Amino acid sequence: MASSPLLLSSALSRNPNSGLSIRRRRHGALATTASSEEDHSTKLVTFLGKGGSGKTTSAIFAAQMLLEPLHLLKKADAELNITQGVLEGVVGEELGVLPGMDSVFTLLALERLVGFLGNLGRRNLRKDKYDIIIYDGINTEETLRMIGVTSRARLYLKYLRNMAERTDIGRLAGPSLLRLVDEAMSLSTRGSNLNGKMSSEIWDILERALERGSSAFGEPREFGCYLVVDPNNPASVSSALRYWGCAIQAGAQVSGAFGTASPHSDVESEEIVKNFSPLPFALCPHVPMGSLPDWNAIISSNPSEDARNLLSAPASSSSNVMEPVKFDPSKKSVSLLMPGFDKSEIKLYQYRGGSELLVEAGDQRRVIRLPPEIQGKVGGAKFADRKLVITMR
Repeated sequence: MASSPLLLSSALSRNPNSGLSIRRRRHGALATTASSEEDHSTKLVTFLGKGGSGKTTSAIFAAQMLLEPLHLLKKADAELNITQGVLEGVVGEELGVLPGMDSVFTLLALERLVGFLGNLGRRNLRKDKYDIIIYDGINTEETLRMIGVTSRARLYLKYLRNMAERTDIGRLAGPSLLRLVDEAMSLSTRGSNLNGKMSSEIWDILERALERGSSAFGEPREFGCYLVVDPNNPASVSSALRYWGCAIQAGAQVSGAFGTASPHSDVESEEIVKNFSPLPFALCPHVPMGSLPDWNAIISSNPSEDARNLLSAPASSSSNVMEPVKFDPSKKSVSLLMPGFDKSEIKLYQYRGGSELLVEAGDQRRVIRLPPEIQGKVGGAKFADRKLVITMR
């Protein structure tokens, strides 16, 4: 049985009255209070990897490195209130969690700390500001579904709005649907700001909020996503490459990859670095099990230097990573970065008269909107160098 992940909250040295709280729940996050009173975006950091590859260890390493010195550790179940109060006023026995809804509620909980949805969730934000939140999900598949929630919700919203505005039944049911959305936002964000607005305004607000949420996962300044791999385990390497492709499908940009060092070697192999090129790669130091780790010694050791540099790298350094989508009007083609997949695993669909491509792979679907000069019918597709190159005609 998998152990429950951790929720951590830590104070910086400038605020000795704040503390580090830890509790066990179905998902975990680490939050650090902001070092400035100015309003600025909070960065969310998470790790993707096969179970047993060191994903949670890497998250703790990042927390120790980013949040030292740690002053206080205490029980604080109500500190961030991530799993309580989301549905206040609803009798718990009345409702169960629908299949696949776990990731939605996880995202809503993180929204209370990060503010993915902008003005829509502003009333729900705590007065505390955070620089970084490190999230260690229950498993990588669930984290990927959480990342892709806003992108998928945008598609549903788009079609619901079309139906509500262009059909008789939609115009009849639309106001009731929007009232339901308003009530849901009131429950999940403790006070929606949709009340009293016209239907068209509410649709626009929801659309902008979801667009803001989906774009945040593709912005390295707001979201740091790292792969974790056991270099000595081929299955772990294969899974990490696939998670790279799945993260791209979900709308995220991967910032780098970490390998977990073995007890007898802390030297990265050229082959493993090549496997994840052009992503920056670093080894996390080996953390012995069975005893309380000396994190001060681990963080300050030479083998930790590359990992520290990767975690501390500015977001601008991510510009060297290959673009997930690249259009070539001269060849009337589009290249999709799809690491971890082969051609047989990828399904292509075409809609809207050739203006959009729907790419399905790795339990994720992604809509590619084609520029006018490339639009047309698919003429062919080939897979090379981790890229699916689609030629239009």
